[in-house]
Amino acid sequence: MPTLSSADLLPPECERIVIAGTSGAGKTTLAEKLAALRNLERFEMDNLHWGSGWTQRPTFLDDVAAAVSSEAWVTEWQYREVRPMLARRAQAMIWLDYSVPRRMHWVTRRTLTRRMTRQRIWDSGLREAPLRSIFTEKDHIIRWSWRTRRSLDQLPQVIEREYPHLLLYRLTSPRETQRWLRTMDRAV
Repeated sequence: MPTLSSADLLPPECERIVIAGTSGAGKTTLAEKLAALRNLERFEMDNLHWGSGWTQRPTFLDDVAAAVSSEAWVTEWQYREVRPMLARRAQAMIWLDYSVPRRMHWVTRRTLTRRMTRQRIWDSGLREAPLRSIFTEKDHIIRWSWRTRRSLDQLPQVIEREYPHLLLYRLTSPRETQRWLRTMDRAV
């Protein structure tokens, strides 16, 4: 199946949607907008995954299985161990394939803002690590984002090979994503 673009509407019968993109692409923001626009249940993968001390919650896999068993939802396509579960149940995938500089800018700005304001994130109440940890922690979110910046470059081939039932939309800029959402909003 060909990769779709912002010129293609999301069919009304698509009620299980995953948002793909590397760190900082805006997956959570788009999921929130789609949930509101399409009246879909919204569950955030990071919230299900992260427990105290930045450890995986013991109930993570069961929580994801329960969430995707419902008939209408939207979430982020992340965490390798649950991606197959998400993709098998989803009907459409929206791929935010923005430029690397844009994604790095967003993840850096978000991380700095969260750290400076000491904002609690997710239900576990975690906070961003001290800024110096960018230099000391291999998996600091900014370093992780840089290291994985190309991890989805082969996404169309993976979807075609492993999940051919999925409609794959590739959006290459925030402007294109906003245009797509406006078109969909008018169609509702």
